[in-house]
Amino acid sequence: MKKIIGYPMLLLGFVAAASSCGTTNGLDISSDVEYGESDYEQIITPNNELAFNLLGEVDSDEDGNLFISPTSLFMALSMIYNGAEGQTKEEIAKVLQAEGIDEQELNQANASHISLLHKHSEQIELNIANSIWLNNDYQFQGAFAENNKDYFNAELEEMDITDAKSPAKINNWVKQATNDKIEDIIEAPLDPNLVAVLINAIYFDGNWTYEFDEQQTENRPFNLPDGTKKDVPLMSLKENLAYLENEEFQAVSLPYGEDESMSMNVFLPKENTSLADFQSQLTNKNWNVWKSEFQKKEGTILLPTFQLEYEAVLNDTLNQLGMADAFNEEKANFSKMIETDDPLWISQIKQKTFIDVNEKGTEAAAATSVEMETTSAPVNEPFHMEVNRPFFIAITDDETGTILFMGLIANPQEGK
Repeated sequence: MKKIIGYPMLLLGFVAAASSCGTTNGLDISSDVEYGESDYEQIITPNNELAFNLLGEVDSDEDGNLFISPTSLFMALSMIYNGAEGQTKEEIAKVLQAEGIDEQELNQANASHISLLHKHSEQIELNIANSIWLNNDYQFQGAFAENNKDYFNAELEEMDITDAKSPAKINNWVKQATNDKIEDIIEAPLDPNLVAVLINAIYFDGNWTYEFDEQQTENRPFNLPDGTKKDVPLMSLKENLAYLENEEFQAVSLPYGEDESMSMNVFLPKENTSLADFQSQLTNKNWNVWKSEFQKKEGTILLPTFQLEYEAVLNDTLNQLGMADAFNEEKANFSKMIETDDPLWISQIKQKTFIDVNEKGTEAAAATSVEMETTSAPVNEPFHMEVNRPFFIAITDDETGTILFMGLIANPQEGK
């Protein structure tokens, strides 16, 4: 009987908490494996390339919003990579932009990356959790289980497909890993052909380095893509911030924590352009140029408070990016994953995200390059940036250069 690698689910959560950060799951890479402290550098460019490739393929929701975690997807596909062979393996490597990196190097780079990303302080919490749930009628191959346990700190759990409580058990793990921000990733009842569920969860909770004063937040008109307006709460902050302006957009970097090791980068297209026009310029090459051109400058940023949940099935997206065989029951080759002669394929890859941006901080559970010259605003004039129309955000780990989350916000939704 043919079997399915079920729902390699990629989950993330964002939440902005005023108090010290919440629950944490320690992520200690096994002492049995060796990796270099700088090995992560091999996958930063691939991770960020994947981010912009995804942005061009994933659909926004009915409100025009989109919010994804390329890092969550990159880690989940890296875990699955350990079980793939042949053309399937080559296609996953292509999507990961990791064609020149062998399996061992990819594992070591991920271990290095995970160890550096994991943060826990009073101002910033960034947790990464991995788990693989296996139908108890099957067994993992030794190398697959060992690599994912050692390099990704993956929890290997058994599940009884016939037990009505199994979906709740998996969903509860996800809720705990994302501080209750992501729910119901698995639907009941489980498919009787389901062999394994692979889950990556990322949870981020960061307090702004410079908090917005709640007393200064007031409702202002926000211009929606259809030409209408709605009132949204706009926070206000006057501070010396990393800032960039040219003919196409304004951008500001809002740091988190005392050490400013992470930041939210907000890009606001000029009024004579659109979010779609700006999106067409979003490439990793342009991103690196823009990031290098930010300069500290005093000014005022007006930013909406908003909260949104986003969900996407990524099968078609990854197919478009070149990963077709993994979803094809006749062509998929995951012969290094399970002790079975039955063919295995991926039935679904799903990502669910959550983000909450407020005065205290942010919480989350989550081909032609256009060259541009930067025309900086006069140094002696403070900037004024009112985010009152659709905008782009990217939450980055500035120590490694990783784009953890990115989104297109066309219609800010108020927190429930």
